[in-house]
Amino acid sequence: MNAPAVSVVIPVRDERENLRPLWEELRAALAGLDRSFEAIFVDDGSGDGSAQLLDRLAREDPRIRVLHLEEPCGQSAALWAGFRGSRGDLVVTIDADLQNDPADIPILLDRMGTLDLLAGYRLDRRDSALRRISSRLANRIRDRVTGDAIRDAGCTLKVFRRPSLERILLYDGMHRFLPTLLRLEGYRVGEAPVRHRPRVWGASKYNVRGRVLRTFVDLLAVRWMIKRRLRVRLKAAPVSGRGRNSRAG
Repeated sequence: MNAPAVSVVIPVRDERENLRPLWEELRAALAGLDRSFEAIFVDDGSGDGSAQLLDRLAREDPRIRVLHLEEPCGQSAALWAGFRGSRGDLVVTIDADLQNDPADIPILLDRMGTLDLLAGYRLDRRDSALRRISSRLANRIRDRVTGDAIRDAGCTLKVFRRPSLERILLYDGMHRFLPTLLRLEGYRVGEAPVRHRPRVWGASKYNVRGRVLRTFVDLLAVRWMIKRRLRVRLKAAPVSGRGRNSRAG
């Protein structure tokens, strides 16, 4: 089987009500592309029947692939598993809660140009006041500590070129810093506005409560990586006294 051109990676934790509508929107959004695609749903130890529904959807359409984590491991782990299981030259990440709009994916693909990562930023956040305030504060602190201005580090909707992902090792929580980590490796990173929709079904499983301290610790780790990155330049070799046109005496 030929590898698809585009892989869409979706981490899932207890999102049963959203999965079929999400697939229908994804299929409609990507149907107009002049390239093949696959959707990789990574079940992060769901307990609400999401795993069984995903397997059913995969039987209905061969463009769906499902990866099951043995137990809940978190969003970074689910994304890492999806990256490793994907086959496309372009890898898209999107949330399973329907707050990201799949119709934005073709727009991001068109805007990739020569970039290695195009990160979406949500123009009009449709979240609770707590999430909006905490996200705004976290982005400001993050930019101050890393010196790398990213408008919306928490937006999952992104497009990567495969070679960039193959150079990155993901640790728990580090998915929020992928733009910074890729820039450290010399990759080209850009940003583009995307839409954001209110959640209709369920509640976020990757929420802000209990994550603040751990995110700050992760931020310090990234700052350490930036500060301690090796920058080694070799001196130019000395010019020989005998050039090409010199003659032996």
